[in-house]
Amino acid sequence: MRLFAICAAGLLACPAFAEGERAGEFDYYVLALSWSPGWCATEGRDRAARQCDPGSGADFVLHGLWPQFEAGWPSYCRSASRDPSRAQTAAMADIMGADGAAWYQWKKHGRCSGLAAADYYARARQAYESIAIPVPFQELAQDVRLSAAAVEAAFLAANPGLSPEGVTVTCAGERIDEVRICLTKDLLPRPCGADVRRDCRKSDALMERLR
Repeated sequence: MRLFAICAAGLLACPAFAEGERAGEFDYYVLALSWSPGWCATEGRDRAARQCDPGSGADFVLHGLWPQFEAGWPSYCRSASRDPSRAQTAAMADIMGADGAAWYQWKKHGRCSGLAAADYYARARQAYESIAIPVPFQELAQDVRLSAAAVEAAFLAANPGLSPEGVTVTCAGERIDEVRICLTKDLLPRPCGADVRRDCRKSDALMERLR
């Protein structure tokens, strides 16, 4: 029996994640979409990230495609797959904001997919492109305050195949942080595990426009 299953049963006090798992052993994916203007406002500009340049048009960018257990998640998995080349990571910058982000996501999460680096990046791109970003969040004209529930509702309206059980919205401080969408290994919508369904409860979370 996997350690995470023992933890889920309450037989041991365990963390909600593992490290060094065997690649390819997971149950589903979490597609994490980050609100880029919020990240830029807090730390992105200090890193000179291209997604924070005026006029970049970045809204929700791909944070990552994360292999997930029904309870917990693997990370830094043991894998025989070769690491991606600089060209492969750089090619992900158009949807991830920076090639450094692509490298980190491969190292922590991509290896756990059991896929070759090129195939993992292709799968991540496919998942990202399968989700429609709600029109009001595309090139936001001004800062707005709204509930995390309203952000979730907008994604559900723009993506009829999604269900409330398969989408969660997180906050970082006062800001909307991420929209996380649960997908099968075939990238079909599915309910999230209980440990992923942790919606932000703020009724006036900030979504900043890109400046």
